[in-house]
Order: sequence, then C-alpha cells, then structure tokens
Amino acid sequence: MAFNLENTLVIGISATALFDLSEADALFKKEYLNHPDNAIQIYRDYMLEHEEIPLEKGIGFAFIEALLNLNRYQNKGDTPLVEVVVMSRNSPDTGVRVLNTIRKLKLNITRSAFTAGESSADYIEAFGVDLFLTTDEKDAQKVIDSLTCASAVLSTPPEYTCDIEDGQVRIAFDGDAVLFDESSELVYKQEGIEAFHKNEDASQNIPMLGGPFASFLKKLASLQHRLPMRMEYSPVRIAIVTARNAPSDLRVIKTLRHWGVYVDEAFFLGGIEKSKVLESFRAHIFFDDQDVHLKTSSLVVPSGKVLYPSNSILNK
Repeated sequence: MAFNLENTLVIGISATALFDLSEADALFKKEYLNHPDNAIQIYRDYMLEHEEIPLEKGIGFAFIEALLNLNRYQNKGDTPLVEVVVMSRNSPDTGVRVLNTIRKLKLNITRSAFTAGESSADYIEAFGVDLFLTTDEKDAQKVIDSLTCASAVLSTPPEYTCDIEDGQVRIAFDGDAVLFDESSELVYKQEGIEAFHKNEDASQNIPMLGGPFASFLKKLASLQHRLPMRMEYSPVRIAIVTARNAPSDLRVIKTLRHWGVYVDEAFFLGGIEKSKVLESFRAHIFFDDQDVHLKTSSLVVPSGKVLYPSNSILNK
C-alpha cells in the first residue's frame, strides 16, 4: 500500500548524527590506515560484538526526539506530522546496533536505509526527505548540489545539555544563502556593506528568491497549520538570527510574509555575536553557512553548516 507523505515533514538523518558512533568510526579509520584489507572485517566484528550495547545519543538526537513528539497531535487516521528516516553507510548486518538502540530508546522511527559504504544521499528523493542531517560533508554536498532538499553538516558542541521546555521544538536559521538565495550576499561580498544596505532598502518590496532551506521552512509552516493550536502558541518555535540590520531588515520580514511563513522571533544583529542570542533562544538546532558564525554557535547549541552549491561563486 502506498504511503502518502506529502503533508508530512520528513527528516533524514545519518546514524552518526543521531547516535554517537565515534568510537566505532575511530576504530575503522585506525585499522584502515594500518590494515586496509582487514579494516571492514574488524569493524564488522566490533559492531556485532557490541550490538546489544545501546549507543549514546548523538548531536541530532534531541532535535529528532522533539520533532517526533509532535506526533501526539496527529488526528486518528491522518498521516504522521513528522517522519524520520535513519540513513547509514553501515551494512544491514552492522546496522543492527543502530536499530537496537532505536528500540531501546523507544523512538518512533520505522524507516531506515543501510547502504554498506555507499552514499545514502542517493536515496534521499526515494524517501521523500525534506531535510537531511549528516556528519559527512561529501553526502551533504551531494544533496545540496542535487537540489533535492535542505541539507546540513552537524558539528558537536563540547558540552551540550538540552534545557528546553518539554514539548517544544526550537529551530533557528541564518538568512542569506540559507533561507534566501545568494544574490544579496554576493552584493555584500563584491561591493561592500554600503551597497548591500542600499540594494536591500531599495528592494524591500521585492521578495527574495528561496535559498537551500526555503522549502524546509515552508514545510515547517505547513506542519504548524496541522497543529491544533493557534500559530502564536505553536510548540514549533522558529527564529531568524541574521547579521543583517536596518535598513536591510524589512526585506526579510516582507519576504517571509510573501511566502506565508510565520516566524516567532527575528534578530537583526548587525555583526553582533550570534552565539549569545542562540544560547538565550535555546535552539535545538541552528543553520548557518559561514564558519565564522558556526565556530562560536556550535559551542552553545547544535549547529548545522549549510554548504554552498559546488558551482556557487561564494566558494571562490
């Protein structure tokens, strides 16, 4: 029977982003350097020996758990509000430990893909994924270049405690080259801040084109409309945290209005450090394209790097 997920927010997440597989990965890399012919077998033996030992929670776990908890608002007979697919380069055999951990932690995840070393990014479209989270930059780049869905590379804070009101999901986004396209960012990079402000002020009534995370944001907005409470009281709380400031701020608000997207909070920082705002907002996750911001934000909240398309001028 076909299962229609058109109205469901679908998140694909790598096993290494959902759980802490650093010990197993380190073993494989070490063995591959010293004994490349035996590395896969040694890794397999390790995973099989430990398959009844649950994995520790990974950097994306709190975000995924919070999203899945939204399904308590699902009406009987409706499709889920949120669906999660675990995507792993493990083989089905070595992936048993991942599946056992999902059951142990009672995560309502029923779909998975184990590709035995091949890129799981090739199966994103098949699963109808709206957002793909991974720790593998090559997989994230492949998804970004395919224009299939939003994708980000997660980095782990040295210490992170999820201290968020029960039942809420808190997501923060940068603007340019994340929610919005690169054109305004290119004006800033090529012509400077004064030209950027002048362009954005003059264009404030012209909606910006969507960036790599625009479709995901719009799918979040659709999810909010499926929830039983008014938008202002939604458990899904969205913030824009951007280096923009006046007079380039109005174009952001008017673009979101044009898209029909409700955002709870917007911070136009004008170059002020983002990490303090993100810490106060208590984001489950923050998406940005620039290392200068991610370097500090990833110290306080789980952060995802949004890569530029391979053919983007911003790579130069």
